[in-house]
Parts: sequence; C-alpha cells; structure tokens
Amino acid sequence: MKAALIWCPFPDKDTARQIAGQLLADGLVACANIMPEVESLFIWEDKADSAKEVGVLFKTTADKLDAAIERLGALHPYETPAILGWHADAAHPLTTQWLGGFDGLV
Repeated sequence: MKAALIWCPFPDKDTARQIAGQLLADGLVACANIMPEVESLFIWEDKADSAKEVGVLFKTTADKLDAAIERLGALHPYETPAILGWHADAAHPLTTQWLGGFDGLV
C-alpha cells in the first residue's frame, strides 16, 4: 500500500471542514489536517494578488488519489481550485497500514 497526499487551499475554515468531512465520509481520504490561516501570493488573470486562506493536507492512498482529486475539484467553491496531489516516497509502515484499512464512514 502506497501513501499519497493532496494539498488544497480553501476560502475559509467552514468550507474546508465541510469538504474534508465529505471526502472522509466518501472513503477517499483517511485524514485532513486543516491549517487555520495561510497567506497565498499568486498570479490571477495576469495580476499579482494575495489572499488569506485555509490550507488542508489530505492523507490518502495512491489508488484513491485520482478519485479524491476529482471529487475535491467537484466540491470546491473556487472557479479554479489549486489542487495538488502526489505519491509519498516514504511512509512509516503503521501509517500505510492505517491508510490501507480505511474505507469511509459507515
């Protein structure tokens, strides 16, 4: 079982919690670490901009990564959400065991 991660910023904590809860219930992620405030600097529509956002790091498995990214994109309120996913090169064996046993909420 290979671990994977997804990073995604959200406009506020309530939205982050709601969408994280849905991904947990769907069995697409096993954990969501919500970081209360991040400052994002970015280029949007050919202009430099910034925003206060809430960052979320999702933990999942490599085989659920694409489905989790697709669902996250469908649920996200931004027109063009920044959703980045990658396979973890290394993980503790107990972490991968835990990730492999998660199938969502019953």
